[in-house]
Amino acid sequence: MRLRLAGAVLLSAAAYYVYLPLPSGVSEPWKLMMLDALFRSFMQASDVAHAMGVCHRVHLLNRVVSWVEVIEARSSPAVNVTDSALGGIPTRVFHPIRGERLKRGVIYFHGGGWALGSGRMRSYDHLCRKMAEDLDAVVMSVDYRLAPEAVFPDQYHDAIAASRAFLSTEVLEHYSIDPERVCVSGDSAGGNLAAAVAQKVLLHSLTS
Repeated sequence: MRLRLAGAVLLSAAAYYVYLPLPSGVSEPWKLMMLDALFRSFMQASDVAHAMGVCHRVHLLNRVVSWVEVIEARSSPAVNVTDSALGGIPTRVFHPIRGERLKRGVIYFHGGGWALGSGRMRSYDHLCRKMAEDLDAVVMSVDYRLAPEAVFPDQYHDAIAASRAFLSTEVLEHYSIDPERVCVSGDSAGGNLAAAVAQKVLLHSLTS
């Protein structure tokens, strides 16, 4: 009897933890609730590890993200994918195999609050691969340094270094990129870096 009661209490507590009020139009609400609960669990576990001095909370979150999301560079019949270092910064380059002789160029910065994420994550790999194929563009995804080891303006300096290398005559010629059709892009913290790089280009030539 006590075992059943304990099981019922634990089940109720788990349901209470997982349940999240959602609008009626959301498809697969329980899947979204489970993902939210899983993310909150990782966040709380990282807080406990940080409080106990095991590791910094961000390190644990990044280890989980790397284990779940980071994938190897894999080419496809449409896009050649390679990991390299441009300007001394780790990058993943997506080069469309077909299309025009001169390609567009896209410099992409991932999000993550300047502390989480990687351009080698499955979601960003898929996004950059899609951009390369649909835009007929060579896409460089930049793995800039992350907090807490890297502090401002380290991430900005990495973004500038990788962008300067990408815009060099040697790299543009190697990937057959039209220097008149290059853009910078990013999401969240990466959008901030993209805006900063764009301002730098307007004020000072990165290739000089």
